[in-house]
Amino acid sequence: MDRKEFQELLDEIIQGAEDSYEKIMQSYQVPIFHYCYHILGNRFEAEDATQEVFMRAYRHIAKYNRDVPFAAWLYKIAYHHCIDLIRKRKWLRLLPFLETKQNQSNIEQHIENTYFSEAVYRAMATLSIEERTLLFLRGVEEKTYDEIALIMNKNGASLRKKFERTAAKFRTAYSPSEKGGVTYEETKRIAREY
Repeated sequence: MDRKEFQELLDEIIQGAEDSYEKIMQSYQVPIFHYCYHILGNRFEAEDATQEVFMRAYRHIAKYNRDVPFAAWLYKIAYHHCIDLIRKRKWLRLLPFLETKQNQSNIEQHIENTYFSEAVYRAMATLSIEERTLLFLRGVEEKTYDEIALIMNKNGASLRKKFERTAAKFRTAYSPSEKGGVTYEETKRIAREY
């Protein structure tokens, strides 16, 4: 849909047309889920996080600044929500008696094993949340540095350098074979699969 149609849709939502919000969700649900999945590393947490992102966006849609791309606004909400979830997860590790284990069926475990390779998971684990976000948004979603700067509240020029360092850090950590390391193009391909 073009910008004018989108603006009209936002006006309808603000005036209470909940059905119109479904159109927005359908447009952005898959990319937001993929982002949450790459950051959190767990399908169930990513599904819950995606729902929460859209609920928060709906609650605050009247505050949305229309000068900022809507996708950037959603990614920003997702970014902050995922950071909060990871912080909570760290507390659970510090307090093992509060931690609950999820039982996964064989099918769910197969999906997890297929989607994640151990080498990619280990390499991604060496990256900070900010680095994972940057790698995902630039390498997978192919966002511009200006768009990423809006999402992460960072300077676009510094993100370009940080991306190069992050990609190099990922390539160093990722070694599926004994030869070790991968090329820039392989890094992008791996990030898309991850």
